[in-house]
Amino acid sequence: MPDNAPDRDLDVVLLGATGFTGGLCADYLARHAPEGLRWALAGRDEQRLAAVRDRLARQDPSLSALTLLRADLTDVASLAAVARRARVVATTVGPYLEHGEPLVAACAAAGTDYVDLTGEPEFVDRMYLLHHHEAVRTGARLVHSCGFDSVPHDLGAQLTVEQLSEGVPLRVRGMVRADAALSGGTLASALTAVSRGAQMRRVRAERRRVEPRPQGRRVRSVERPPHLDRETGLWLAPLPTIDPLVVRRSAAALDRYGPDFGYAHYAAFRRLPVLAGAVGGAGALVLAAQAGPVRRLLQARLPQGRGPSEERRARSSFSVRFVGDGGGRRVVTEVRGGDPGYTETAKMLAESALCLAFDDNPTTSGQVTTAAAMGPRLRERLERAGLRFVVLGDLSR
Repeated sequence: MPDNAPDRDLDVVLLGATGFTGGLCADYLARHAPEGLRWALAGRDEQRLAAVRDRLARQDPSLSALTLLRADLTDVASLAAVARRARVVATTVGPYLEHGEPLVAACAAAGTDYVDLTGEPEFVDRMYLLHHHEAVRTGARLVHSCGFDSVPHDLGAQLTVEQLSEGVPLRVRGMVRADAALSGGTLASALTAVSRGAQMRRVRAERRRVEPRPQGRRVRSVERPPHLDRETGLWLAPLPTIDPLVVRRSAAALDRYGPDFGYAHYAAFRRLPVLAGAVGGAGALVLAAQAGPVRRLLQARLPQGRGPSEERRARSSFSVRFVGDGGGRRVVTEVRGGDPGYTETAKMLAESALCLAFDDNPTTSGQVTTAAAMGPRLRERLERAGLRFVVLGDLSR
């Protein structure tokens, strides 16, 4: 267990355990934490934190002594105190554009590794502009999007690249299918993101102006408009989430992706009417999010802190199939698991925090992706935890 912060008395601190997804993450750590893990719950309401601890202690009586820390996102001193004690801080408190920046700042300043669940591109770009260089200086690893956004896509694309030849142009397309319900926190983040299109574009352009680009290599998007994929028989539509941005940033950071890497990211459907309905629904959500009263009405219908029942989550699943081409070869891989937004997301966040705390990862710092910061080590952890990363075939043979 390499110790990148020998003076810290806590390995992992979880912020947000009183919420829906944070509670699932706390449950996962209670059941699967390695022996001797020094971890704590943090938040601003000690009574609610104590209630979470009592619930965890019913699973494992030793957790009755679990450390509780005060961490108020409006009190930078409390966040700095938490960051100075922890090797890794994990947070589920969103929307991150509203609540996330003070904790990122505290971790970057303290040299503390940080993981979150954000799917908000504007937030990630802002954190790069504000805190990447400080994190490089202190050695902190700021790893955003450590849930369904964007671990399966980032690590799945990396697995696909590993099956292809080195030093040649590569093309990978990811096709996402999911059967799952929505929570209030995810809805709030989505509404916040799509209501800020102009701001998001400005921040992305500013990041592009200052972020170094890979020397002698090219990384780009190669998505097509909605179409029928003859090879798979699936109808595909570009999926404008944070996931393709994360994959391309991993490709820019890692030479293994070759001299010319192209990535396409799609939602996949069996039937054309379902695709048309999904596109229409997404368009309606974007339009609704532009009006403040309508946005607040939608959020009131599904408040933050609520999510699907355990029975609904047990019926949920996802799969992401990748097709990779390069050097005259074609490979097909797949990542699949259970409920993507909550059960598996909580697992991914917890394992990401544990991976940063304990595993022999590549030497990185600053704002980095899961593939660049952890890559195969995190993939191994998630496979042991029940996710499937499968090479389905080499079609070039």
